[in-house]
Amino acid sequence: MKPPSATVIIASACILLGTTIVHPAAIAGNEARQKQVVQQGTEVMPFSIAATTHIFTKTANGGIQQVVTKHPAPEQVAMIREHLTTIAKQFSAGNFAAPEKIHGENMPGLAALRTAKPGELEIRYRDLPNGGEIEYRTHEPRLVTALHEWFDAQLSDHGHDAMAGHDPGMMHHHSMDAPTAN
Repeated sequence: MKPPSATVIIASACILLGTTIVHPAAIAGNEARQKQVVQQGTEVMPFSIAATTHIFTKTANGGIQQVVTKHPAPEQVAMIREHLTTIAKQFSAGNFAAPEKIHGENMPGLAALRTAKPGELEIRYRDLPNGGEIEYRTHEPRLVTALHEWFDAQLSDHGHDAMAGHDPGMMHHHSMDAPTAN
């Protein structure tokens, strides 16, 4: 019996560890996409994308999108808060033009989010000490799926300037029903 090749051994290890092998051309394509998103983002976001971290946390009933500064910078914090407040109002009105301009009209999840009827998708903005967050809540499974797809696409598009968060329900939860301190 012939011993397995190094490629077979590596691929098997990756499967067992739950990791994937990414072809170098795919990485280069993703980096080009991320550069394009940064360039288009400067037309929509008033703050420096490179000076911020975008955190996308999927929850059972939607998700939480946070933008925080990487270094203390009051002017960045003010710009983040102003932008996210505006975006939350636009999204509440069914206007998803800003993410479309940055990520494209065919961004995963956006088509379904545009179909949300009044009252199906709750969107609430909240200040954070180093930025801001938008919480999305729904009881509609199609919208939860859409939000999760949208978050995944943003994580991919923002690259090193984004990260997946952990469901705050396991630690502490910012309930939309409870008052928050700003």
